[in-house]
Amino acid sequence: MDFLEQIALDPKYHDILSVLKGFRSGVVYGAKVRFPHALVMTILFKTGSLESKVKGIFRATKQHAQNLGVFATIYKTLMIVQKKMNGGKEASIHPFIAGIIGGYYVFGENNSINQQIILYLFSRVVLALVKVPVKRQIIDAPKHTYPVFAAVTWGVVMWLFRHEQETVQPSLRASMQYIYRDSDSWNSLRTLIWHNK
Repeated sequence: MDFLEQIALDPKYHDILSVLKGFRSGVVYGAKVRFPHALVMTILFKTGSLESKVKGIFRATKQHAQNLGVFATIYKTLMIVQKKMNGGKEASIHPFIAGIIGGYYVFGENNSINQQIILYLFSRVVLALVKVPVKRQIIDAPKHTYPVFAAVTWGVVMWLFRHEQETVQPSLRASMQYIYRDSDSWNSLRTLIWHNK
């Protein structure tokens, strides 16, 4: 066993190495998720030179990867610090505190990458929170909740798009414009079948 492997397996270095690995994992995961998304969205919807498109893809990938890596570093570090301050025991509130601090610091800037990540998380948090009382057997699992959830979600978003369009998130608004408004008009067979405009 060489020197670096001894350090990697030594329990006294576990905390610091788990923080480093968390950073690495955040960066890798962010790049794996964002690069194909940015590539496809750029090919489908962006205009401009090839150079500007490539720069945009790499800028978005870097930001997503960096944000997840830095968040993982802050979160894991704060979890270790809180545990040590609490006599070596993790309290139920520790993940919440570490998440709030990391979330504010890393994702507090309102930009398109952070917005996409937060909206993705928010929808999953809401679904998970709805399941908590059922899991804890506070209430019985209601029947047919998902179809009602889907119906209400679509009803609200369509109403917002129709009557309060400026409040809808820009990329969602653009998608809805393309599907629901641009399909209301055409001036030839080509713009009826192949292109919206």
